[in-house]
Amino acid sequence: MHFKDFIFALVILTQAWGTPALAPPAPTDPPGLLQRLAERAREASTTVQDVGGAVLGYLDHFYEDHIEPVKERYAEWASGIRGALWEKLQATFDLYTPKNATR
Repeated sequence: MHFKDFIFALVILTQAWGTPALAPPAPTDPPGLLQRLAERAREASTTVQDVGGAVLGYLDHFYEDHIEPVKERYAEWASGIRGALWEKLQATFDLYTPKNATR
């Protein structure tokens, strides 16, 4: 029976004091902390955009100087191969198709 009385007293005391009295106090932010964090985030974003722009510029010049000339040579080679194959195919069709067939 003493245990039930103890639980009852504990519940009453908890209700009287409430949970904020039992919880540790929340730390308060110094004034301007969020503003400083927002400013640093803006600076970081600007830095990333600047670096990204520089990298894209470098990649663009690298493509123009090194990749595009090689790509053009292979494109011309592939076009020549395609043209030669098409001519052979046309010659083969012309060889096996009757011209002006009359009955």
